[in-house]
Amino acid sequence: MPRRSLLFLLVLALLGLGSGAAWWRFGREPPLPAGIWRTHGRSEARRIDVATRFAGRLVEVLVREGDRVEAGQVVARIEASEVEARLREAEAALHQAEQALAEARALERQRESELAFAIHELERAQSLGERGFTPGQIVDLRRTQKATAEAALAAARAGVHRAEAAIAAARATVARIGSDLAEYTLRAPRAGRVQYRLAEPGEVLAPGARVVSLLDLEDVFMVVFVPTAVAGRLRWGAEARIVFDAAPQWVIPASVSFVASEAQFTPRYVETEAEREKLMFRVQVRIPPELLRAHADVVKTGIPGTVHLAVDPGVVWPERLAVRLPDVPRG
Repeated sequence: MPRRSLLFLLVLALLGLGSGAAWWRFGREPPLPAGIWRTHGRSEARRIDVATRFAGRLVEVLVREGDRVEAGQVVARIEASEVEARLREAEAALHQAEQALAEARALERQRESELAFAIHELERAQSLGERGFTPGQIVDLRRTQKATAEAALAAARAGVHRAEAAIAAARATVARIGSDLAEYTLRAPRAGRVQYRLAEPGEVLAPGARVVSLLDLEDVFMVVFVPTAVAGRLRWGAEARIVFDAAPQWVIPASVSFVASEAQFTPRYVETEAEREKLMFRVQVRIPPELLRAHADVVKTGIPGTVHLAVDPGVVWPERLAVRLPDVPRG
């Protein structure tokens, strides 16, 4: 090989060694304190499917993929003319029951008046009979009239109770059909962002068919796996820091919200110490909801990142893991 080529290769090797040494000395990330464990994961959010309760034809879908929706916002409607007709019929039956109650109460008042008159006539006949001015059969007749009036009043009062029960049943029917009718208007149960639009207007859907899939952007977390030694020391609510690969300049605060009670990736039963060291436990780290609300426009899922867990409660976070958040745009 010519001397010039050898010299060129030697220079390249020296440059490579120099670059590697410089990276080792200045470029690599400084070690973490003993009480902090580093691992990796991807951001996830709780998914909510807005589905039908009853079968029907989808009339309209009011949101598109990527739209942000608020809790209670209408996202779709199902054709409900038949249910609306049943509701009007039930409301008419309720009106009839209310009219029947008014008639029953009027009859009750009439029977009360008749009983009062019968009592008065009986008392008058008894008074005249004691003085010999009224024969005994008249007194008996007035007594019979009083008993008949009492029975008629009891029947009238029973009619009032029957009418009141009919009104209660009619109101329950109206409430039930009204509740069913409300289910034909699909609303977002939580605030979030539309991930998928799963059905289009004109489709006939079965009960339980999904129409829209939402991501709850106030419930964002990362699932990571830690070894036995870390899981055993990790506390519920322990502090954590998240640094996303797409935005390494920001350090997001979080906390441990779940630690699995069973290990992953290993046989169900292990006996040796070496095998126990291979056990990995699933841990969920959640970002505070108030922080997510303040930065709703930039919250995304599926973003890889690095999670730092405070295994030691008294650990002091290094300066490079101090919380740094993007500015909240002012409206």
